[in-house]
Amino acid sequence: MFKTPQLIAEIGCNHKGDFSIAKELIVMAKQAGAHFAKFQKRNNIELLTPEQYHAPHPNLSNAYGNTYGEHREFLEFTTDQHAELKNFAESQGIGYSTSVWDVTSAKEIIQITPEFLKVPSACNNHLELLRVLRDDYLGDVHISMGMTTQAEEKEIVSFFLETGQAHRLVIYSCTSGYPVPFEDICLLEILRIKERYQNAVKDIGFSGHHLGIAADIAAYTLGASWIERHFTKDRTWKGTDHAASLEFAGLQKLARDLSAVHKALRPKATEILDIEKIQRDKLKFRA
Repeated sequence: MFKTPQLIAEIGCNHKGDFSIAKELIVMAKQAGAHFAKFQKRNNIELLTPEQYHAPHPNLSNAYGNTYGEHREFLEFTTDQHAELKNFAESQGIGYSTSVWDVTSAKEIIQITPEFLKVPSACNNHLELLRVLRDDYLGDVHISMGMTTQAEEKEIVSFFLETGQAHRLVIYSCTSGYPVPFEDICLLEILRIKERYQNAVKDIGFSGHHLGIAADIAAYTLGASWIERHFTKDRTWKGTDHAASLEFAGLQKLARDLSAVHKALRPKATEILDIEKIQRDKLKFRA
């Protein structure tokens, strides 16, 4: 039987640095039917080189500061604010999580004990970050495999297997692009990952940056129990992720369709179902 799908609304930085919008998006994610609202946490001084930090934003129309560092700092919430978001999400009946991009952020967010933490594709080769999550954190660790070779993918899983912690891993098929054209989603990667790692890890996920929701439904039927989509209030807002995000109606339809497909993905309990018996008596050809 297929596992119940878990839908993550990846709010990320789509709150535009506004704490009230972050809370509003949590409420909207819950109302749409998502199971988790997820954010991002970065220590920008640690994550960026001085040159990167002080350089102009590569796309000024999306910038929230004069430099890339100022832009990133504008979008950051403190650990206390993340703790408040977690408490608020739980009060609304939806789970909280965040992606952590560096060691400091991981250590900070571990203290508020979310059910799981996510490692973005960009950081899945950051060994010290993975070590903190493997050795100092008790929750599940979700890792996206975008822009990652199969050899790197194997090293990541092996790193957790070394200490018997791969049972806490959820690994995601992902293509890193914003948005991703359909021919680059490569949904059959889910089957490859599942065949190779399903007996070693806890679960398989799919993180999509495409348009629409058809690919997410297909991903679930291929074996990805965790479906993650970027979520925003307005796809026209300033920022790089909004264009590849779902608005409320899209997330609501995705939650509805995942639930419907989950109910449908099962064999017949009997050769003739109860719903068919009346039709059989009325319509079936009698030889």
